Amino acid sequence: MGADKYEAVIGLEVHIQLLTKSKAYSSDSTEYGAVPNTNVSVISLGHPGVLPMVNTKMVEYGVKLGIACNCQIHEQNEYARKNYFYTDMPKGYQISQHTTPICNGGYITIKNKEGKSRDIELTRIHMEEDSGKSIHDQDPFNSLIDLNRAGVPLLEMVTEPVIKNSDEAYQFLYEVRKLVRYLEICDGNMEEGSMRCDANISIREKGATELGEKVEVKNMNSIRNVQRALEFEIMRQIEALDKNEKIYQETRTFDATTGKTIVMRTKEMANDYRYFPEPDLPMVIVDQEYIDSIKESMPALPNELYKKYTSQLGLSDYDATVITDSKSIALYFDELLGKTKQVKAAVNWIMGPVKSYLNENAKEISEFSVTTDVLAELIDLIEKGTISHSIATQKVFPLLIQGADKSPLEVATDNNWIKESDEGSIGEFVKEALAKYPDKVAEYNNGKVGLIGLFMGEVMKLSKGKADPKIASELVKKSLEESR
Repeated sequence: MGADKYEAVIGLEVHIQLLTKSKAYSSDSTEYGAVPNTNVSVISLGHPGVLPMVNTKMVEYGVKLGIACNCQIHEQNEYARKNYFYTDMPKGYQISQHTTPICNGGYITIKNKEGKSRDIELTRIHMEEDSGKSIHDQDPFNSLIDLNRAGVPLLEMVTEPVIKNSDEAYQFLYEVRKLVRYLEICDGNMEEGSMRCDANISIREKGATELGEKVEVKNMNSIRNVQRALEFEIMRQIEALDKNEKIYQETRTFDATTGKTIVMRTKEMANDYRYFPEPDLPMVIVDQEYIDSIKESMPALPNELYKKYTSQLGLSDYDATVITDSKSIALYFDELLGKTKQVKAAVNWIMGPVKSYLNENAKEISEFSVTTDVLAELIDLIEKGTISHSIATQKVFPLLIQGADKSPLEVATDNNWIKESDEGSIGEFVKEALAKYPDKVAEYNNGKVGLIGLFMGEVMKLSKGKADPKIASELVKKSLEESR
């Protein structure tokens, strides 16, 4: 009953850790995996009298993300102190933005279960610094603190409360991760904490306009776990309302082992943070000239490439989605298209042999030894009828991957893999194939025309895959007709 009576209202806060070499307001290193408490200085530790400085890369990356999300870029950017006490926040406050986020509005386009596009509106994107890390599982009596992450630059993306279910939340995070990787501002690895998500969930009766009591869920280390946490929390709140129980505004954590959310603390209100302008940092001005210069340097984005591939090149939704899922794959494919006119063949090679090899060997396209020049030549050899598709995929391609320092044509020629198109030679293979199966020839003549595949297979086997399939097919049919 509850699931039909109520609807979920979800808003997400996505923390995007930026790929800068230094921290947001100091020159401390942001290297991941360094010895604990070594990437620190008096500035990131918040010693009295020290002065922070703005990392200009953080501003650049904020503008890039804002342009990509169709946001309004804020010209006058003030910083604010957000005051709260965490044991892993050495200053006792976080330098963030309050009234002047670098980006307002904008949206991320997702596809729902029905395959229809939907824009998820954004409230804001603002710049801030990260806290350190508390470690609770290495000492049975004490929590350990690593401050290497304290001060690492973040962009926080906040959505409007317009997400309807866990599937839409999953798709939203999937698109955000893909986008930041295309922009090369974040590696998007939630497992390492470089992209983190907090979810705000409330439940209301269908048709109601007033929002229900909001619950925040934190500490979800994968997109799938965000989905799982939302599914549990939505049902927990529905069951509570059905029992006339009160929903409290609180912060909960997600236990991936049990699949349940657990209370951490009551939720702070905005005035608990006692925001005030950061006195040690001047306002940063982002003018239109700067925005235009960033826009000119930006790469083609996944949605642009998807539209190009589907509308201009006629790719299927599936093919275009898979190819644009990875920026490096999309760039390789784009480069390949500049060297061969065989679009469908290029798609089939990327989706087939190339991706299969990369997946089976856990490699990135950057580690792929076959250049687009070489693959384009191989595709064109098949199109011209110089070699067969099976010879190309099963014999030539593996040798090229191994680093053969010869062209595809040279590899095929040296190994005697050039397609046999001489009718006399192929005719001999046809005679041999039909002579091997006299009973099948009789069955064919009695109406079992499907047996032609058997004879073609034998011809290709005898010719070691070199017989031109078109010529061979014509000769097989002709010989079978003559045997009647």
